[in-house]
Amino acid sequence: MPKIETPALPNSTVVALAYEGLCLFEFGIVAEVFGLSRPEITRPDWYKFRIAAVDPLPLRAQGGMLSLGVDGGLELLEDAGTILIPGWRGVNGDVPEALCAALRAAAARGARILSICSGLVVLAEAGLLTGRRATTHWRYIDQVAERFPWLSLDPNVLYVDEGQILTSAGSAAGLDLCLHLVRRDFGAEIANLVARRLVVAPHREGGQAQFIHQPVPPRAGSLFAALFERVQAEIATIGPWTGSPRRRG
Repeated sequence: MPKIETPALPNSTVVALAYEGLCLFEFGIVAEVFGLSRPEITRPDWYKFRIAAVDPLPLRAQGGMLSLGVDGGLELLEDAGTILIPGWRGVNGDVPEALCAALRAAAARGARILSICSGLVVLAEAGLLTGRRATTHWRYIDQVAERFPWLSLDPNVLYVDEGQILTSAGSAAGLDLCLHLVRRDFGAEIANLVARRLVVAPHREGGQAQFIHQPVPPRAGSLFAALFERVQAEIATIGPWTGSPRRRG
């Protein structure tokens, strides 16, 4: 099969937002996919990763456990081809107008903007989700719908690609979205290379409804325990495999 070459990215600069109370897991996903050196990928237009501070320095991550270095402030968004919002400080958290204005300006000149999990509220506050489908973590759907009743939310999918604006469900679904963008930019072969290094599937089927709605019945554990004990007892009566069970007595 002939190798399919994808067009060069017109702007490969990726800027991730960092803010006081940064969601570490979501930020880690973004940094892992777009910020690592990848000698196995020889594309000259591979992503160039930058971190932009939303709030005054120093910035502390979630729980105050970690301080973070950055490459600059919101001015970095002016040159970004792709902007990533790795979560936010709660779905009811305030969004600075300076950030909203910077995102609107970036969108107006064609930058792509992605949100992971609660980062959706930043896009909504900036007015960038009008007329677009979007998603977020299933446990935030009702709160987000109450805050932004005009939003068109899909609670069942892992991510939504609306072209310039992309949103993902909770936490690990951000990885699905990031790999989707790599696949969109560079094709399946390179997306598979990134996924292989991450030791994850390059594409997950299904939606975020893959969680247990009902608790396991209380007696289920004891029933399975009894079954396992019976199986172990039966195995003990069987010797090395010869094609037939060992006779008792």
